[in-house]
Amino acid sequence: MSVSRPASSEGALDRRGRLQIIIAVFLGWMAAGMVMALMVPATRPAIHDFLASGKFGAAAREFTRAQVETLADMWFSWYLIAFLMGAACGGLLFGWIADRWGRVRAMGWSILCFSGLTGLSYGASTPHELLWLRFLACLGIGGMWPSGVALASEAWPRASRPLLAGLIGASANVGFLILGLIMLRHPVTKDSWRWVLLLGSAPFLPALLVFRLIPESPRWIEHRRESCDSSSSCIAQVFHPPLLRLTLLGICLGTIPLLGGWASGQRLVPWAAQFAETAGMPNLRAWTQTAQAAGAVIGSLLGGWLACALGRRRSYFVISAVSLALSLGIFLALRPTHPWFLGAVFALGLVGTSFYGWLPYFIPELFPTRVRATGAGVAFNFGRVFSAAAILASGALTVLFGGDIGKMGAATSLVYSLGLVVVWFIPDPRAD
Repeated sequence: MSVSRPASSEGALDRRGRLQIIIAVFLGWMAAGMVMALMVPATRPAIHDFLASGKFGAAAREFTRAQVETLADMWFSWYLIAFLMGAACGGLLFGWIADRWGRVRAMGWSILCFSGLTGLSYGASTPHELLWLRFLACLGIGGMWPSGVALASEAWPRASRPLLAGLIGASANVGFLILGLIMLRHPVTKDSWRWVLLLGSAPFLPALLVFRLIPESPRWIEHRRESCDSSSSCIAQVFHPPLLRLTLLGICLGTIPLLGGWASGQRLVPWAAQFAETAGMPNLRAWTQTAQAAGAVIGSLLGGWLACALGRRRSYFVISAVSLALSLGIFLALRPTHPWFLGAVFALGLVGTSFYGWLPYFIPELFPTRVRATGAGVAFNFGRVFSAAAILASGALTVLFGGDIGKMGAATSLVYSLGLVVVWFIPDPRAD
């Protein structure tokens, strides 16, 4: 496999090289978004399929409907945790690779990782096999963001950063939207849930072109002699002064939208699924995912622009406050069968994912070139560890609220209130 071509002898990129980079980063993160989302609609059908084929033992075939739903909820949590922990580890691993051996190599290998292992998941014969393959595939998802963001932020001039950040933030949500639209035409059932895993493997062959066609970051080439000689030195730098304070700030800023999205926002689709059967609305689950993703595409495009127009602090404060209000309103005042539900889900998708246009605009600036990908990977992905802990605690919430997803979603929505506090620690108030 050939090494990515250098930018130029002067270390500068021409317009064609910059366009190749942003297209590759956009498509790579879009594919990662699709792979992120596919287990949300596939988990319950997969568990029903494994039950019917006796993978949980003969006694499980006699489970009541309530017991089956409890089992499905439990495995849904475990698959989410596998994604979150895999992505957290992958952000650290591929961030170091990006700083040590180049952004393009790390991005290419991360795409091969999540697409190839998702394709292998098609043949999983037990829920445990699927769980481990999900964890390993998500190493690549976690690695795509820091390597891609570092590459794009170093390749484009500062004047283009708001639009660039918005495009990167929107790309994963385009993947969510594409999956939702495909599901409307081809519903996921216990007899046909594996096709979404095969769909997730589609980027594998195109990813091979990344190594050959995409130019390396000229700034990384210029500073590679200063790059980390080992994984320990990269990690040591971001977790020790003078970078420690910025790393902790980045972790906080990245954790709040992740917790809000995975502990609260991702309850919308299973909540809709609960009502879909009794209300005679079989497509309600797919429409909910589509409405959320459509809002998210627009919102994440606006995130970088908001950060530039309102200032970093004010924009983060506004996004946190409105996300809190919308999330509480949906879970406390509406039901999935309410005529306003899909509109409200679209609005939450729009506002709540503005964070993901804001983060690519601000996070790379926190770290010097030599550890930029490692620092960005830690800042963006470390919050997934807290999200996994929150999901583990959701069992207690299930007992506390009697399985009422609406009340559980409202409780976990309160994480957005932390954004109203953390925002005051963002440096450089002159930018506001």
